[in-house]
Amino acid sequence: MNRRSFQKPQHGHEVINPALNDDDFDAALVTAQAEFDKHQPDVIVGSSRGGAVAMNVKSGNARLVLLCPAWRKWGTVKKAKPGTVVLHSRADDVVPFADSEELARNSGARLIEIGTDHRLADPEPLAAMLRACEGATASAERR
Repeated sequence: MNRRSFQKPQHGHEVINPALNDDDFDAALVTAQAEFDKHQPDVIVGSSRGGAVAMNVKSGNARLVLLCPAWRKWGTVKKAKPGTVVLHSRADDVVPFADSEELARNSGARLIEIGTDHRLADPEPLAAMLRACEGATASAERR
């Protein structure tokens, strides 16, 4: 398996980024579950299809931070777990913003409208993702 793990010195967080199968959702889920079980992270971040993978992983007490999650297209889970934060741009032309509004409404997830496109790779969305991850990590430490 091609797994990248690295430390971001400026923020101090270890990131586990498994290579997920692009063609087979179930295979991607098996890989993600195995990596979760091995590393037991406090937070799972998933973007687009990866957001759907994150929602479908049996993740115990880990918090989810989802970026433009494609949950309507992939997997079987239709509600986010408690404490989930969703970042999404209203200008997203890949995953409708309304899908995240529905997810937040149906599950109590916190929806943050941010960014100018699907990738959310600009400084403002990246800073919001970091804040969401740090908030989730702080919640985990209080448990």
